Amino acid sequence: MPVHVALLRAVNVGGTGSLAMADLKAICEGLGFAGVKTYIQSGNVLFRSDLPAAEAAAMLDGALQEKLGKAPGVMIRSGAQLQAIADQAPFPNAKPNLLLVVFLREPAPSDALDKLVAPDGEEAQVAGTEIYIHFPNGSGRSKFKLPAAKSGTARNLNTVRKLAAMALEMEG
Repeated sequence: MPVHVALLRAVNVGGTGSLAMADLKAICEGLGFAGVKTYIQSGNVLFRSDLPAAEAAAMLDGALQEKLGKAPGVMIRSGAQLQAIADQAPFPNAKPNLLLVVFLREPAPSDALDKLVAPDGEEAQVAGTEIYIHFPNGSGRSKFKLPAAKSGTARNLNTVRKLAAMALEMEG
């Protein structure tokens, strides 16, 4: 049975609302997903399901809408996809905790970087359904703006690597 990694948008970061990871695990199990595991308190959940990724994402988003009152947005990737995303990360001199990967549901538009505001030397690169952003001075106080990234959810490269490893381990 395939392993899916669901990345929830705007959960526990001031957007849609907070969700205990135990509740997220219970919701996933209630949907019939198997081997459910969560990772850190930022909306990462791994599970097994024969459903296509898009269908599993829609089911989870709907269940979360019932729980939170608003669908947060769920992006699903496989372990192999996450590993490739980590391996293909640009900005080779960036510290992994300062390199964010924004996951999108659809490929980024061709003009995704046109409205980029990067006052502190931030760099961004689009790669299909991901946008890589390097924050050389950290993202905490950055005035960086990229409208194309608003609909996605971001994880730093360390988290992407860990989720890839966890998913690949689950696949056995």
